[in-house]
Amino acid sequence: MRFWFTVQTAASLAFSSLRAHKLRSFLTLLGVIIGVGSVVLVGAAIDGLGNYAEQTTSKVLGSESFQIGQLLQRGRISRRERIEKLRYNKPVREEDYQYLRAMTGDRILFSPYRFRVEDLKRDNRILEATSIIGVSHEMVEIRDFSLSEGRFFTGQEEWSKSPVVIIGEDVRRFFFEDSSPLGQTLRISGMDFRVIGVQEKIGNAGGQSQDNVAFIPATVFTRLYGPDRSMILFARARPESGLTLEEALDVVRVALRNRYKTRPGMPDNFDTLTPDAIREFIERILGIITAAVVPVTAISLVVGGVVIMNIMLVSVTERTREIGIRKSIGARQRDLLLQFLLEAVFLAATGGVIGLLGAAALAKAGSLIAGVELRVTLPYILLALLVSTAVGVLSGLYPARKAARMDPVEALRAE
Repeated sequence: MRFWFTVQTAASLAFSSLRAHKLRSFLTLLGVIIGVGSVVLVGAAIDGLGNYAEQTTSKVLGSESFQIGQLLQRGRISRRERIEKLRYNKPVREEDYQYLRAMTGDRILFSPYRFRVEDLKRDNRILEATSIIGVSHEMVEIRDFSLSEGRFFTGQEEWSKSPVVIIGEDVRRFFFEDSSPLGQTLRISGMDFRVIGVQEKIGNAGGQSQDNVAFIPATVFTRLYGPDRSMILFARARPESGLTLEEALDVVRVALRNRYKTRPGMPDNFDTLTPDAIREFIERILGIITAAVVPVTAISLVVGGVVIMNIMLVSVTERTREIGIRKSIGARQRDLLLQFLLEAVFLAATGGVIGLLGAAALAKAGSLIAGVELRVTLPYILLALLVSTAVGVLSGLYPARKAARMDPVEALRAE
């Protein structure tokens, strides 16, 4: 009971002291406010970018699909690694695609993925550097393709080489801002295509817009540009097969190793890429960013702690006579220690709360401006409060001990 009374008394005296010097207290808080706000805002940005990258990657590549090809990039690889892979891995060709469909098509969905950059034309307007992508009609199931308007092309349209196209949001906005694109015509590489669908807006991935795209049947792509030396295949387990992603990948690997006559014990002579590999790469990059940026922003917390210590030392010097009077009428060392320590903790904790609220407001504003959700999550809230309190304890400990150990006679003599 006596302890809680001592704490309440010390807290009341500390709060009165802070209230008596409002401007000084606020200026002291700035370091902690900026430090906590920076750490929380950076954390929210990293989490938000991680979620955005994962969602965008899932939309572009599919959450349950995987890829097969001669060389699939998970990030930057060295020139030497690239040459070695191209030398050892076999190119995936049209006949390999047909072989996989024949051998495993009852359990696995497949689609070629062929890519080319071309200009789109309509009347006198030209949209430059659009990604023309040739896929099969099964891509709509493999990649969970979402359309904001229209439909995807059918198997019949693919086999009959119908010139139909599904466009991205950037293409729709450029050519058909004030009208529906469905049934309209676009010219790609000298051929007229009828628009039958619009892909749902995705955004950027890997620094490139995923909305300046046009999907056409793979058969029409081959008719326009001829066969490729190597292609990428997208694949996914058929829902009715009951296979997991890993099991489906194993089925395809076994079939392709048999096709390429890969010896037992030798590594695959082709490349595969799964969503988990992409997530690991994203997490690794964000981990590097976190390790580099968060300590830099935390330096401002150290600065804030030093400022609090200096101000508390000034406060102890200013109140030397008050300390002498308190000690002469019975105040113990621990009472004074607790008072000045609580004063420092209150300063730091208040700065932490203000910094946290400021970071939350900036994160909300940043979400609206950037279109990326920046969330201040519970771990960062706890981190802000714990760190600011720790800063208060560490920076207030020395001034509090100095006040507590003062000789009452010498303190009363001070002017």
